[in-house]
Amino acid sequence: MLPRLAPILVALILAVNATTAQAQLAVVATTGMIADTAQEIGGDHVEVRALMGPGVDPHAYRQTRSDIVAMTRADLVLWHGLFLEAQMEDFFADLSRSRNVVAVAETTPREVLLAHDDYQDRFDPHIWMVPDLWRHAAAEIRDALISADPANADAYRTNAETFLAELETLSDYATQSLSTVAEAQRVLVTAHDAFNYFGQAYGFEVLGIQGISTDSEAGLSRIAALVDVLVARDIAAVFVETSVSDRNIRALIEGAAARGHAVEIGGELYSDAMGDTGTYEGTYLGMIDHNVTVITRALGGAAPERGMAGELSAGM
Repeated sequence: MLPRLAPILVALILAVNATTAQAQLAVVATTGMIADTAQEIGGDHVEVRALMGPGVDPHAYRQTRSDIVAMTRADLVLWHGLFLEAQMEDFFADLSRSRNVVAVAETTPREVLLAHDDYQDRFDPHIWMVPDLWRHAAAEIRDALISADPANADAYRTNAETFLAELETLSDYATQSLSTVAEAQRVLVTAHDAFNYFGQAYGFEVLGIQGISTDSEAGLSRIAALVDVLVARDIAAVFVETSVSDRNIRALIEGAAARGHAVEIGGELYSDAMGDTGTYEGTYLGMIDHNVTVITRALGGAAPERGMAGELSAGM
């Protein structure tokens, strides 16, 4: 009997070893930008779940029952910090007592952060709008993966080097393309102040109807003041955001029209969430490529219709 059982036992042992070797680190991330970066750096060694999908506003998001289950079972939980997921901060503080929880943007050097408009000692969380700033979050994600799974540290370091090089290429494309917009046209009017880092990096004046957080309501006086700006400065294009209602942007356009000034929607931008899953715009690189290309072309600059690598969706 033993000679016959031996091959079966060997097969079982090999199967168990293969399953163990293929075990992936279970990672839960709050935003799509964090999830995509973690997947790029983690590669085949991680299984990443994003809590907030396309069109979801992280400023107002609250964890669901299924979210809680996923996070309590995860090997690593990655959240942004800097008051982005304001409604979830107490939950993460509690969760960190028993699970591996990392706020990937909190280690961003304070000297490069912008003060929050509405909260003292808080900062604008939208650092992903600039690839050079997102490098800090990517490095923190790399380190978090290494800490949680040191056996695959070399792979995480290699993948991170590749991703950081891609960020540098994206940064060069953004700088080159946006510099072709005439200085007088470098005014970016959007639904809320998600683009302040973008404006600082590329020399654009950013006018958001709402504040940094979408929780701040835009009053009639704010909309009226922005209509005055559109008319006085002959601004012809404003932008909607995928994760914020376009109601206030439409009010701006109507207000300008009542004053005899035509304003068009220059395009739809990804601010607090990426594009649809499975698309190029549903990646961090694609999200920023899209924004840079749409803004450049809408404001009279020169950029390829399909973006940096020719991968943007047609007819955007």
